[in-house]
Amino acid sequence: MQRFWVIAMIGMFLYGCASVQPVEKGRLTPGMAKKQIIKEVTTQTEILEVFGAPNIITKNRSGNEVWTYDKMSVERGSSDIYGGFIVVGGTGTRTSSSMRTFTLMIEFDENEIVKDYSYRSSAF
Repeated sequence: MQRFWVIAMIGMFLYGCASVQPVEKGRLTPGMAKKQIIKEVTTQTEILEVFGAPNIITKNRSGNEVWTYDKMSVERGSSDIYGGFIVVGGTGTRTSSSMRTFTLMIEFDENEIVKDYSYRSSAF
């Protein structure tokens, strides 16, 4: 019996360790952009540490480097529908999905410091 409890405790410990999720690097939200990006202060290195590598790197008409981050997520859900009558009963499933997009564009000056940034967020 004691052996069972030891094995159970070890199993719970390992399960607890396995379920710990690291903080997602590159988390793109409007709040993170506002919190982490300060014009004329934040550097490219700091942007890389917070958001990771950009999806696209270009240069604008002024010759400044522009980094673009794009994120798209789809959420799908379903709910079960149960109906019952005295004679007839029925079940079904209703599904729904929604899509969210977030685009962050950061312009850097010649010293690799944020000159300006903008973002677009949509949900449908």
